[in-house]
Amino acid sequence: MNTLIGRIWLAFGLAALLSTPAICGEGPAADAVRPNFIVFFCDNLGYGDIGCFGSTVHRTPNVDRLAAEGLRLTSFYAASGVCTPSRAALISGCYPRRVGLHKTDPDGAVLRPVSPNGLHPDEVTIAEVLKGAGYTTACIGKWHLGDQAEFLPTQQGFDEFFGIPYSDDMVENRGRGWPPLPLMRGTQVVDAPVDRDLLTRRYTEEAIKFITANRERPFFLYLPQAMPGSTQRPFASDRFQGRSANGPYGDSVEELDWSTGELLDALRRLSLDSRTLFVWTSDNGAPQRRPVQGSNLPLRGWGYTTWEGGMRVPCIVRWPGHVPAGASSAEIMTTMDLLPTFARLAGGAAPQDRVIDGRDVWPLWSGQEGAKSPHEAFYYYYMDQLQAVRSGRWKLHLGLQAKRANLKGDTALAKAELYDLVADIAESRDVAADHPDVVQRLLALAEAAREDLGDGDRLGKNQRPVGRAAKPVPQIVDN
Repeated sequence: MNTLIGRIWLAFGLAALLSTPAICGEGPAADAVRPNFIVFFCDNLGYGDIGCFGSTVHRTPNVDRLAAEGLRLTSFYAASGVCTPSRAALISGCYPRRVGLHKTDPDGAVLRPVSPNGLHPDEVTIAEVLKGAGYTTACIGKWHLGDQAEFLPTQQGFDEFFGIPYSDDMVENRGRGWPPLPLMRGTQVVDAPVDRDLLTRRYTEEAIKFITANRERPFFLYLPQAMPGSTQRPFASDRFQGRSANGPYGDSVEELDWSTGELLDALRRLSLDSRTLFVWTSDNGAPQRRPVQGSNLPLRGWGYTTWEGGMRVPCIVRWPGHVPAGASSAEIMTTMDLLPTFARLAGGAAPQDRVIDGRDVWPLWSGQEGAKSPHEAFYYYYMDQLQAVRSGRWKLHLGLQAKRANLKGDTALAKAELYDLVADIAESRDVAADHPDVVQRLLALAEAAREDLGDGDRLGKNQRPVGRAAKPVPQIVDN
């Protein structure tokens, strides 16, 4: 539908929704308690890269404090093992393939500078849902869902944008003719090329300004940090360079921890601590580098793959007085769940006119007795290819002989392999021969995904189109 008309109807729909009585049942929405929301979204940080998830090399006292005061989610998934599709899932509440950002031409796995592609303006984003519920919204950090004017955050429900429009590692490929990395405010470039050593600090300072300016009204802060990032050498400011026990990567992680502490201190100083729900996670697992820097242990595999290390990410949820402190949950949850869960807590609802893959997981976050994952299955896609499915404790890697398995072009498994992720978190023992009934059940779930979302060249019946700009132009011309 026409974008303008669609947004008008969205506004009317949300207004009607908000005029109805509050949601019944357990949870803050029933008591008209509407929290602020902060999503701290790291880039390529591994499952085992922070202390509260097992790191012994990185000092992360602030993130560990966040976990001690909140809930650790130990079976929490990004919907992709690579950047653009992962971010599309969080913002839209949908699998990347559903919204056309699983693989794009001519980009491939992730959007490149001056790409014609982006998140379709007709998609209803988490920011649009919350803005319709009366929230002030900001994206501060790495966007990577389209750098053309119609795809930028301020056209996707965010009142403010301060950050970079695509991945910081793109500047390593200047020989392809890509422009320098721009720092933007709204739709305007304010610095290019930006000093990547200063990104974490600048984002943190900008985030605190936003929180302070909006302390009297409900707000949503999406803070997609650019670090540890996709480059061989991660970046950190002078204060943190050379301070960690793990080289530049560790320096970067420890500055992210500092950033977390600054935000927590600001919430306390502004008396917002008990009114703010804080989600801390990563867009995918740590990719393989030489020498090894990040860690996904005890999981198998690296970022950019569909092994657990590629898509299971650390996640902490904190809201004092509402989320149990010092607790953990091993139930399956995903970044896609943020949209419907936040919508419920804000007094609204997820879009009803389209398929949304995320589910309201507030019963799990709030520690409701007997609460279980609302996901019968979770699907692991690598670009256009369905490679694995998880249901409960079981994960089935599908037989994908001679098909590309990751960004390095390695071939995938020649036969289906089944893993019990409760007994074998490292995916080290194939038990398919011992559980043929489980294999058949997960194969049926995989076929349902192919029917709905598609697989390879097979289109799914509920896929939606990617956004396309007619004549893409660079944000800045490199002189």
